[in-house]
Amino acid sequence: MESRIAQALEVEHPPVAVLFADDKPEGAMQFAPGKWGCVMWLLATAAKGRPAVADRETFGCIGGGVGLGFGNQYESWPGGVECFHRFLSTGIEGWDKGAEIADQVRPHLRRESFEELLHGERYVKSPDLVRRFVDTLPFFEIPTSYVVFKPLEGIGPNERPETIVFLVDPDRLSALVVLANYSRDGCDNVVIPFAAGCQTVGIFPYREARDVAPKAVVGLTDLSARRYIGDQLGGNLMSFAVPFGLFEAMEADVEGSFLERPTWQTLLERRRGSKT
Repeated sequence: MESRIAQALEVEHPPVAVLFADDKPEGAMQFAPGKWGCVMWLLATAAKGRPAVADRETFGCIGGGVGLGFGNQYESWPGGVECFHRFLSTGIEGWDKGAEIADQVRPHLRRESFEELLHGERYVKSPDLVRRFVDTLPFFEIPTSYVVFKPLEGIGPNERPETIVFLVDPDRLSALVVLANYSRDGCDNVVIPFAAGCQTVGIFPYREARDVAPKAVVGLTDLSARRYIGDQLGGNLMSFAVPFGLFEAMEADVEGSFLERPTWQTLLERRRGSKT
């Protein structure tokens, strides 16, 4: 499947389709069962042209299981959900259960992960605020065996993606925001939630896809995700996840839009010039 949007934006990384399937594409990249990995690596793999998949045994990390739609995996967090609340905020050091949990999990965690568990990622100020954040998440149970990341150009005529993800620089992100609002009421047809990188290409756009007026979701505001995607594709990227129905409407809006006008063409020329 070709994309008019991708052509008009002259994207550096091809769009990635996220879909649900019971069959794994041939040659797909997949984490080993029980092995740690970041969902951003799956996304980056597909952006490079190779499909990637996750199932209920191979989503890489507990947060990735949540983000991709394998239910509330935080319930299986070592030390319990309360321990996750502390991991994202202040850490378990000094908590009355902290020393016991630290002894239990130390042999099973990478050194960096263990240090973050002790001292907290500090992305949220307090464990209670993390609890309230988790309570708002749109947990999802995918109806198939796999979540598949696949280059959009490799999508077949009988496949219908859940979401199309663009990985773009600020100029192209700006154009996508304008296009998402171009033929729709209001000015808030794009959202940028506080969420993990995997959640902004997974459960948040999944939820939007089921709304009568779906919105696109900007992501890669997750600093940890930015580290991992940056190692694969470079650091000047944001994600823009579009529910497929909205994507189709945006595709139809390219012709006759600002993408054919001088302002956008000037920005494209600057991008081309920066490569020479």
